[in-house]
Amino acid sequence: MTADPKQKPEGPSTADFVSDEPAPKPAEAAAAEAAAAQAADEEEAISFDEETLEALDLNEGEGNFGSPQATTPREAELEAQVADTKDQLVRALAETENLRNRARREKAEALKYAAAPLAKDLLSVADNLKRALAAVPTDAVEQDPALKTLLTGVEMTDKALGDAFAKHGIVPIDPIGEKLDPHRHEAMIEIDDPTKPAGTVAQVYELGWLLGERLLRPARVAVAKGGPKAGTAGGQENDEPPEPGSTVDTQA
Repeated sequence: MTADPKQKPEGPSTADFVSDEPAPKPAEAAAAEAAAAQAADEEEAISFDEETLEALDLNEGEGNFGSPQATTPREAELEAQVADTKDQLVRALAETENLRNRARREKAEALKYAAAPLAKDLLSVADNLKRALAAVPTDAVEQDPALKTLLTGVEMTDKALGDAFAKHGIVPIDPIGEKLDPHRHEAMIEIDDPTKPAGTVAQVYELGWLLGERLLRPARVAVAKGGPKAGTAGGQENDEPPEPGSTVDTQA
């Protein structure tokens, strides 16, 4: 049995149902929505933290990001306070650095001259050793082996003490023949020595000592008066006796 083509098929057709899906949007609406979403993402990506916002507010308050607008009296006062605070900070930092440098120098000097008190106490020991060596007659040393052995021991002790002094920067001052220096020499007496110019050191009674650049003890010396040799006047011989009172020291 053939079906009639004009007869409607049984059951509901697709036209009988209403679709719940939204109608497709136009292309312009879709593009606008995408642009809005992208702008929201960019705004979220460049969000600032609180410190950055405070800095921006401060810059905006100081100069409004370079705008030529005139500042208010309150802003000018704040700027003056900031400048004064910066100046005080720079001065405080400079003073602190000066204090550090001074403390560094004082520490270096304290370490360098720490041996000064001990060295001063040992100077008399060095003097006594040299006096002992000078007091021994040469001929007696050759005749007495025991004395020679003792003298050798004293010489070794004096040399060891001198080496210890040199190791710590303690050096002697032997100014024989030098011009008198009141900062390093102590004049004990003035003697007649025509072989040396006036004001030069003719004899050394005690050696002076230096620790680095610091004077531990001045050298005790005798200073020459100088002048022409005895029996001459103006470079010619003169056998006449000196006049009374001509040899009196008028400089004392």
